[in-house]
Amino acid sequence: MMRRVLVTGLVVSSLLSGWASAQGTKLWSVERYDEMEKGNAEGVTIRSDGRLEAGPAASLVYETGKSYAWALVSDAAGNGYVGLGGTAAGSAVVMKVTPEGKATEIFAGKELAVQAVRVAADGSVLAATSPDGKVYRIPAGGGAAAVVFDPSTTEERPKYLWDLAVGKGGEVYVAAGAPAVVYRVAAGGGKAEVLFRTADQHIRCLLLAADGTLWAGSDGAGVVYRFATGTAGAKPFAAYAAGRREITALAMDAAGDVYAAGVGTKGHSALPQLPVTGGVGVTITFVQPGSSTAAGTNTLVPDGSEIYRIGADGAPQKLLTLKDDVVYALAVRGGSLLAATGNRGRVYRVDTNGSGRFSDVAHLEASQGMAFAAVKDGLLVATSNSGKVFRLGDGVAQAATYTSDVFDAQSFSRWGRAEVRSGGAAGFDLFVRSGNVESPVMGWSEWARVSADGSFAVPPGRFVQWKAVLRSGGSVDAVGLNYLQRNLAPVVDEVVVQPGARVTPVAPVAANATVQVAFPAAAGATPAVSFSTDANAAPLMAQKDKTAVTVRWMAHDDNGDELMFAVWYRGVSEANWRLLKDKISERVYSFDSALLPDGSYEVKVVASDAPVHTDAEALTGERASEVFVVDTTPPVPGVLTATKQTLFEQSGPNKAASTFIHATLEVRDATSPIAHAEYSIDAGPWQYLEPVGKVSDSLAERYDFTVAVPAATAPVNDAKEHVLAVRVYDRYENVVAVKAVVR
Repeated sequence: MMRRVLVTGLVVSSLLSGWASAQGTKLWSVERYDEMEKGNAEGVTIRSDGRLEAGPAASLVYETGKSYAWALVSDAAGNGYVGLGGTAAGSAVVMKVTPEGKATEIFAGKELAVQAVRVAADGSVLAATSPDGKVYRIPAGGGAAAVVFDPSTTEERPKYLWDLAVGKGGEVYVAAGAPAVVYRVAAGGGKAEVLFRTADQHIRCLLLAADGTLWAGSDGAGVVYRFATGTAGAKPFAAYAAGRREITALAMDAAGDVYAAGVGTKGHSALPQLPVTGGVGVTITFVQPGSSTAAGTNTLVPDGSEIYRIGADGAPQKLLTLKDDVVYALAVRGGSLLAATGNRGRVYRVDTNGSGRFSDVAHLEASQGMAFAAVKDGLLVATSNSGKVFRLGDGVAQAATYTSDVFDAQSFSRWGRAEVRSGGAAGFDLFVRSGNVESPVMGWSEWARVSADGSFAVPPGRFVQWKAVLRSGGSVDAVGLNYLQRNLAPVVDEVVVQPGARVTPVAPVAANATVQVAFPAAAGATPAVSFSTDANAAPLMAQKDKTAVTVRWMAHDDNGDELMFAVWYRGVSEANWRLLKDKISERVYSFDSALLPDGSYEVKVVASDAPVHTDAEALTGERASEVFVVDTTPPVPGVLTATKQTLFEQSGPNKAASTFIHATLEVRDATSPIAHAEYSIDAGPWQYLEPVGKVSDSLAERYDFTVAVPAATAPVNDAKEHVLAVRVYDRYENVVAVKAVVR
């Protein structure tokens, strides 16, 4: 069993000299795959369990200068043939690339893309173009290409040619789409034979086994078909119906197990239509399967992909689900299954034992890995966005270096010791560097080697990064860096005061009373994007209470320290602050307004990180509110004078009398303006009353009004009395009522 080594260190007290620390030493650790994959791996394999190991070296062989490299094949001499394409007619090109990277154009067609290339036994190169393309044979020594297969001459007239396979006898198998048909063309040419048709939309990929069995993957139903090409009258057999709509790639190992990759959701096209402009000025629109459209538009297929194994005995098994990666190509190399993917340009090595594990072996400088081709010392990989050819070596990289993502400590920090968990005591070197700007390109320290006890020397700063240089057999499971933030003062971001409201205190829950236990993100998954907000910014429900005042605030501490608060007040004309309440843990405080005489005030909230610091190191931050008014006293009325008036509308025996009440009143308030007034006669409904100046905006208002007595209460004789009531409100809803009896 491999021995596991833990190198750990503690920050010693000598580091603290003259340093006002935040809430103790913290640890930044990197150990899971989703954390490791954020770094830069050069010749380093990242396993799905997070372990770093020396892996194959990926080197650039040829840069096409184009966006899309759709297909790739190699010959016995190690030359690669890459099929290119674009979005305009005449983009279909085949380039021959030598092992040294020298490229020569050997074919140029009028179509949009070369979708598949194969090398025949005689050294000639077969190229299939799409859409509305043909299959061409390019002579081994160069020269004009000859048409091997023209779909326009067939009864089905398929629009797309997706893949090719070449039999031992030189016969050519063609996978077509719209409709889905597989053709066989004899070695000597001639009329194409329909090998089989399906109800799918496309036959996307082909695999010809050594025993002559032809495997085909479809788009539409996501079915892997098996066909015995050497058996007369054979029919296609559906070996496996995948859970995805499109089979993008097939591969076979030495034991006869077949591997397939599926993408997309059944029942609908994975991506919208892709517009393509022809060379004659006519714009056409066609739907390609998700894989081709994704590479052409650099758009993520939201459902990711799956990889399956169909055993030599026919038993299927799902090996792996990749949430955000689309598998475009599969290859078996050295007994390992490799998958080229987009839209992050990753190459994965997949465990075929059904464990669901994988290893991230290469991060290509392109968005999509499109095709594999085997060469003497490894695999060639063709990519799109941008179009390049890389070589992925069989051996371990001589310089295997992994550089972590930059860590932001959020504040100026002193860096302590490193903690490393490894599968062995040797096999790697660890380095650390620090800085105060986010990008390490300029202004950072030099790399400092981490010693065997985990110590290293870099300047204090806000940002840090580590680098592991691995040798053959070396591995790193986890790296942690201890750090101590310089203490920063808390910040009170906002303070609001609401008179006439009360919040019922809630018993605080201890910060360490609960622990969240959650599963880590799936390996290979992109972390979900979230927007965090201060929970205290949400609306707070309070009870309406004229006798209370509520203060609410938002505060934060860049060190993440626990905070406590104190609330102070002072009158607007006063110089000194007076304490209302201290040692508050919540971010809201309600108090009785009777504690403050009527008047205008300010409130100040002081935040302190004292709960996690000594008195000597504790820091505070404060913020004052806007001016607010405490007014709990109703207006003071003068004397309400009211007299009755009787007016006669006619003279003589039929004269009619109307009764009116004329009243005057003056009201004053010491703190806030008079807001409005109302009157009522004989307990009738309250009616709005205007002041003499019409606008109610002063501490004193005068009312002079005449109102008619309602008919229902008209006097029987002059001795009948009436009651006039007036109530007056100030701006804070304090009310006073007065009445007068009119006879």
